[in-house]
Amino acid sequence: MIVDAHTHIFPPDVIERRELYAKRDSSFKLIYENPNSRMVTYYQLIAEMDESGVEKAIVCGFPWRSHDLCRYHNNYMIEAVKAFKDRIIGLATVNPLAGKSCDMELERCFSESLSGVGEISADAQGFRLDDERTAGRIANMVQEAGLFLLLHVNEDVGHLYPGKTPTNPAAAYGFLEKFPETKVILAHWGGGLIFYELMPEVAKVTSNVYYDTAASPFLYRPLIYRTAIDIAGPGRILFGTDFPLLKIRRHLDEIERSNLTAEEKRAILGLNAKALLGEVF
Repeated sequence: MIVDAHTHIFPPDVIERRELYAKRDSSFKLIYENPNSRMVTYYQLIAEMDESGVEKAIVCGFPWRSHDLCRYHNNYMIEAVKAFKDRIIGLATVNPLAGKSCDMELERCFSESLSGVGEISADAQGFRLDDERTAGRIANMVQEAGLFLLLHVNEDVGHLYPGKTPTNPAAAYGFLEKFPETKVILAHWGGGLIFYELMPEVAKVTSNVYYDTAASPFLYRPLIYRTAIDIAGPGRILFGTDFPLLKIRRHLDEIERSNLTAEEKRAILGLNAKALLGEVF
């Protein structure tokens, strides 16, 4: 079984009127104002999954700054889960700056079968990952619900691209130190945080963290799979694509050509996600 642990869907109205939404959210404008930047509905995601042989997908919305836009996107996510409950594992989008409204929205989303929160981008949404009043609001509710949080993290060196933010490994590490009981997926190999697990104190803090491989072909040479496993082991790496940024098949082909064992591939492609999701799976 193959599980894509990092995908995105958008309501049809957002796709059809991207110019309007670009005026409402600067981060959305940066990434999606260009008409060549792909967005898909949940039906299009399912079609891509079928074509690529992916059984299930963890699905994110967009880290809107506006609480109303978060709620609007969550409604679509709830609809997606109801339409494809055996295929789509939906996550809620919230901004903790909304305070009590954030809490109420998370309660609603969890009651409607969303399985966690993500992809959260602290910089895009205007808060700090080490702030107990904001990041802590989400972390505590996710922990209490027994669910998980998918955090956007990117590398702090190398080429620039739309969506590259100051949320680097140091920022993610600060979050993990503050909220060690929260189950976390760090996107994009944790922005390279996984390499710092060679430091014993970092390995201790990150011992329960999962890393996804989203957008890996844009960021690293295929050698990263072998290197990451040698550092952190095969049990905490999740196959993720960031679809529709990249086609799912491109990631699968890269993993297939890597020098991983069959057992390591099975772990990354599905078994680790099954262990993370537990009953949700």
